[in-house]
Amino acid sequence: MAQCQRCGNDYDKAFTIIKDDKKYVFDSFECAIHDLAPSCAQCSCKIIGHGMEDAGIFFCNAHCAKKAGVPCMVDRGDSR
Repeated sequence: MAQCQRCGNDYDKAFTIIKDDKKYVFDSFECAIHDLAPSCAQCSCKIIGHGMEDAGIFFCNAHCAKKAGVPCMVDRGDSR
């Protein structure tokens, strides 16, 4: 069994993610998201979808980007 580096759980179905040549071991996607997913610069939520990026700054959606002063972001269906 492998131990999750986030919560410490020993789990027979743990998995490994390699990112930037660094190895991470998790017992769930939830733990992986907490450690590896980027956070929205405006609301701090974890971005688990595609998200949006401007100059290396990540946002969960166009609304948060606009609130942070990045007006060029547009969500699907947003005609404003």
